Amino acid sequence: MLILLPPSEGKTAPDDGAAVDLDALSFPELTGDRVDLLAALVRLCRTSPEAAAQALGLGPTQAADVERNAVLPQAPAAPAREVYSGVLYDALGLRTLRGGTALRADESVLITSGLWGLLRPSDIIPAYRLGGGVSLPGVGPLAAFWRRPLSKTLPAAAGDELIIDLRSSTYAGFWRPPADLAARTVVVRVLHEHDGRRTVVSHHNKATKGRIVRRLLQDGARVTTPARLVKVLTRLGWTAELTPPSGPGRPATVDVVVTEVPTS
Repeated sequence: MLILLPPSEGKTAPDDGAAVDLDALSFPELTGDRVDLLAALVRLCRTSPEAAAQALGLGPTQAADVERNAVLPQAPAAPAREVYSGVLYDALGLRTLRGGTALRADESVLITSGLWGLLRPSDIIPAYRLGGGVSLPGVGPLAAFWRRPLSKTLPAAAGDELIIDLRSSTYAGFWRPPADLAARTVVVRVLHEHDGRRTVVSHHNKATKGRIVRRLLQDGARVTTPARLVKVLTRLGWTAELTPPSGPGRPATVDVVVTEVPTS
C-alpha cells in the first residue's frame, strides 16, 4: 500500500545538523522543480519580507517564519518524521516507530509538500513555511506548479499497490489519480457521529487519520483493495464503511466513523 499524507503547518525546527541536500532527497526527478521553488521562496522572503508575509498568509506575529524561510538553504535539517508536528503527526508518531514498522513507514508513507513535492519520512529537510494553498509570486499556485511533475512521479512510486489517500483537499489538488489508477485508489474520510448526525471535525479528522496510519503500519497486513482496507480497519477496532466510486474514473471512499477521539 501507498499512503498519501498532507504535511503539517506546524513544524519543529532542528537545533543543529547539516543543511538540506536537494540531491539526496527521494524522487530525484523533482530536484529541478525543488531548486526553482526554493530559490523563488528564499528570494521573496529575503528581498520583500512584507510581501512574503502577505503571500504566505502570515500575520504580524509570524515574522520569524519569513526570516526562517530567507535562510532555508543554510538552516539545520532533520528527518521529515521529526520536523512535521501538529495533530495528525503527533497522533501518528513517526519518530517513535521502530524496527519493521519504521521500515514500512518509509516505504509506504508519502508526504505531499508545497515546497518539496513529495517526501518520505526519512528525507532530511529544514523547518519551512509554505502552505499548499499559496500562490507564490513568480511561480503561481503551488497546486498547478506540482501537478505536472507529480503526474509522473506518483504513479511510478505507487507501482501496483493500493493508494490510500488521506490528504486534505488543498493537497489533493496537487495530484488526482487518472482513470487507470482510480480503481486502486481509496480516499479515507473521518466523520464524527453525534446525535445521529455525521460531520467532519478538524481535530477528530487529523488525530484519527494519524492513528489509522500508525495502526496500519504496526499491523503490517497487506492491504490490496478498498474492501480489504475496510476489513483491516474493522479488525483494528474502527467503524469503517465503503462507498463505491461515484462515477467512472473516480476512487472509492472509506468513511471511518468516530464518536470520540482518545487523548492518548
